[in-house]
Amino acid sequence: MTWQTYLDEHQHRFVDELLAFVRIPSVSAAQNYAEDVGHAADWVAGRLRAAGAENVAVMPTDGHPVVYGDWLHAGVDKPTVLIYGHFDVQPAEPFDLWQSPPFEPEIRDGCVFGRGASDDKGGMLIPILAFEALMNSDAGVPVNVKFLFEGQEEIGSPDLPAFVAAHRAMLACDMIFSADGLQWSVDEANLVVGLKGLVGLEVIVTGPASDQHSGLHGGGIANPLQALSHVLASMKDLEGRIAVDGFYDSVIDLSDEDRAEIARVPFDEDAYIAELGVSDVFGEAGYSTRERLWARPTLEINGITGGYQGGGSKTVLPARASAKITCRLVADQKPDRIFECIRDHVERHLPPGVRATVERLQGSADPYLMPRRHNASQIAAETLEEIYGKAPYVTRLGGSIPVMSVFLKELGVHTTMFGFSIGDENLHAPNEFFRLANFQRGQQAYCRLLERLGGKAPPP
Repeated sequence: MTWQTYLDEHQHRFVDELLAFVRIPSVSAAQNYAEDVGHAADWVAGRLRAAGAENVAVMPTDGHPVVYGDWLHAGVDKPTVLIYGHFDVQPAEPFDLWQSPPFEPEIRDGCVFGRGASDDKGGMLIPILAFEALMNSDAGVPVNVKFLFEGQEEIGSPDLPAFVAAHRAMLACDMIFSADGLQWSVDEANLVVGLKGLVGLEVIVTGPASDQHSGLHGGGIANPLQALSHVLASMKDLEGRIAVDGFYDSVIDLSDEDRAEIARVPFDEDAYIAELGVSDVFGEAGYSTRERLWARPTLEINGITGGYQGGGSKTVLPARASAKITCRLVADQKPDRIFECIRDHVERHLPPGVRATVERLQGSADPYLMPRRHNASQIAAETLEEIYGKAPYVTRLGGSIPVMSVFLKELGVHTTMFGFSIGDENLHAPNEFFRLANFQRGQQAYCRLLERLGGKAPPP
């Protein structure tokens, strides 16, 4: 039997299993769903065992668990491939905006509607089913396979760094593929090669011991809110370039080839402006909008607090003002170093008469960039071209996926994203859905990918 025949014969069962998986409300962000996250871990472990994986275990962390399994009988001359995904989901609120209950999945118009159907339960089930099909085919599984599925990705994978560091030997591999990822559109493939890192901080400026009468003391003492405004304005010039000393020191500049790849991806700037309701685009001079979104670092003020916020007027000189800032980073910037640069900038630009502290916020990630023509990504691109009939777009994302940097740091292996969701599937929003056509296409793609990795020539 071929793996394709096996997939065809069992597709109805696979869809039923996806529905059962989505019914588990494995919301990692809410403590009242913690038991359900555990149930999802048990479901995944059972599904791995049924597919033929060995050494399957639900493994604890300081938070939600992870699930591991492997099959290592392809031979020492074959690569070992680690496949990653996550079984936790975003909160489903507001419930009243769902056409059908988020944890009572329905099939409508060839799509499964339910929380987590696209992100990432449909995606992470795909390689398990592909592995099962290969196990039941005449050819067998052509590579050694390890699986690692986590239950805390939607809250930033806080316990994954320690877990991966403690289990390096168990997770040792030659290549890593993430089943949590996107294709460009229904008919266009996508290969993501870069993700931005993240560092967040809060600048707190203080002056008098308490709020003061602006008539009695205005002009006699410094105003923390005005001082903070001065500091914030000094961080970026009017052409969008960040004016913090050292901020760009480690940035890897875009090559001509990088810029050509980005320019190849369709982008309607007028539609982008209209969709966001702005009058024009704005950002660092010398770069296209897409280049800035994907491949240039940012410094954004997320919120400012200080002084009187109520209706009418209150003639007050505030005692305290603060601002929250996040920076999205690109290779090879480091969150610690960028925090230091901003902290030093605040000290140098703070007007006299006030004091400032700069506090690091929770949530941090290194930027991630695949080496050009990386072997795993090349094979993934070839597989996608075979499946879609055209070469994938080579793209980057402005968001962060911390676990990919964790794998690189602890295992020394880059991760190639090989997922089959599409950005319009309401990920993290009401009425999330996953196209069953891509559910089936992804199974075929993973079978072909593992065959290529095992050295089998693709069919003509």
